[in-house]
Amino acid sequence: MDDCVHCADIFGQKLAELLHVPVFLYGEAARKESRRNLPSVRSGEYEALPDKLKLSDWSPDFGPALFVPSWGATVTGARKFLVAFNVNLIATKEQAHRIALDLREQGRGKDQPGLLQKVQAMGWYLDEANIAQVSTNILDYELTPLHTVHQEVCRVAEELKLPVVGSQIVGLIPLKAVMDSADFYIQRDGLFIVEEEHKVRLVISKLGLDSLGPFNPKERIIEYMVMSAELRPLVSSSLQQFVRSVGARSAAPGGGSVSAVVAALGAALGAMVGQMTYGKRQFEKEDHVMRRLIPQFHEATTKLLEMVDQDALAFNSYMVALKMPKKTSEEIKRRTAAMQEGLQAAVAVPLALAEKISVLWSPLKEMVVYGNIACKSDAQVAAKALETAVFGAYFNVSINLKDIADEDFTTATRKRAAVLLQEAKESAAGVLLAADQRDQSSLHNL
Repeated sequence: MDDCVHCADIFGQKLAELLHVPVFLYGEAARKESRRNLPSVRSGEYEALPDKLKLSDWSPDFGPALFVPSWGATVTGARKFLVAFNVNLIATKEQAHRIALDLREQGRGKDQPGLLQKVQAMGWYLDEANIAQVSTNILDYELTPLHTVHQEVCRVAEELKLPVVGSQIVGLIPLKAVMDSADFYIQRDGLFIVEEEHKVRLVISKLGLDSLGPFNPKERIIEYMVMSAELRPLVSSSLQQFVRSVGARSAAPGGGSVSAVVAALGAALGAMVGQMTYGKRQFEKEDHVMRRLIPQFHEATTKLLEMVDQDALAFNSYMVALKMPKKTSEEIKRRTAAMQEGLQAAVAVPLALAEKISVLWSPLKEMVVYGNIACKSDAQVAAKALETAVFGAYFNVSINLKDIADEDFTTATRKRAAVLLQEAKESAAGVLLAADQRDQSSLHNL
């Protein structure tokens, strides 16, 4: 948000300087509380602007306090992503609007505020679909999530004996808004869902987002639309391409990225053992254990995969610093600072990798004890893969620490890396021992 505010400031200033027009800041960029809400700034519209600019309270943030007939004024700012969310009703326009007035933050006026914060709403009739809608703009989907708006519309509609028949997202929606609703339904209904794709499907079903037409996540969820292989070149490459790139005449990807891949594979094997246990009748008494363990490995797999590219990027930032000019004392100073920063970043990624693995040892041992014994070898490979990844992280931390000037940072990081390595050795051995001790008579036919 700070970056967006900065952009709004720069844009507003440059626009005012270039065109000599008044510019106001709103939202998170507002410098006065009275200008935080866009409707307050726009109050009176174009017709009232000449008189408004004469008031000291409405002096523009940039540009002259003069009315420009051919332009008017410009408002720029920063705010959270607005979600346009409509709930469908078999009702009249007036009934839908009645619900909207009860729910929207503005309510029916100052003496009758609505129930939902940061929500604008109105009721209308959608002729082409022959239904009414409570049309909402959710200004802060983290404060008032999609499912909360939907539930409240359903609650009031039920009181009025009106059926709710799905909903509609107009435009795009952030992935987090969808995942927040998925997590709500999963927790409320005691569901077991770990795949992101399945969580998206759950929300589409629960909210009826496809009631008026197909809801294609790849075309409606922002992150899916902008997802590019260029942002994660290593993870997005094929296995063959990745292996070839490791073997190429280049310092990156190297041991750090390879360690992250090995760690992700180890975590994925842990998830696999759980999936091969969960839902099978012969292991149903362990379903509650698997419901607890599988998500931990699934989440770790995702995070560890992200570190494959993070490690290469961190190393590349150090290489960029090495190539910085060093002719003057000031250039040398900037180059040295950038190199130190790059080295610390190069250390941070593998250390974070080892930390992420650290939390998997206990659930992996539990998985070996309660998981499908037919998958015992997979759990054993998982243990050695995770241990190997920690060794790799330790080696990458150690080789970069020697060139870092901050002795306190170096000492603390080396000590923590050593602790994580020792933990990995002992924990991997413990997992393998637990696997060996499994009663072979418990082997079931799959």
